[in-house]
Amino acid sequence: MVAVPVYRWRLAPEGLATRRQLRAQGLRPGGQDVVAQIERPRRRRGPLVAYLYSVDLAKPVRPMTPAKWSALARANAARRVCPECGRDAGYVIPVSLGMCTPCAYPEEQRAA
Repeated sequence: MVAVPVYRWRLAPEGLATRRQLRAQGLRPGGQDVVAQIERPRRRRGPLVAYLYSVDLAKPVRPMTPAKWSALARANAARRVCPECGRDAGYVIPVSLGMCTPCAYPEEQRAA
């Protein structure tokens, strides 16, 4: 295994970027290996680590196809349907409840 250079926070050289920075530029790593990493020190825990990729080797983000847009819309719509009553809640069902608010808190409990 090849060791990668480690830079301190905000001291990485030009031409390297994290995944988020690449995405903000409309790029993706494109299968390239990690070139370096940066570490941000923390007081009571281990450092935060971010991997860096070469901007020169990055590829453009693949465009969304109509099929992908359709699948994403169906997945988001499914997150709005209550499994208890089967209605569209009008919002994404909270994972903590697992059902819409009226099903989670029936009228008799709210009146008390």
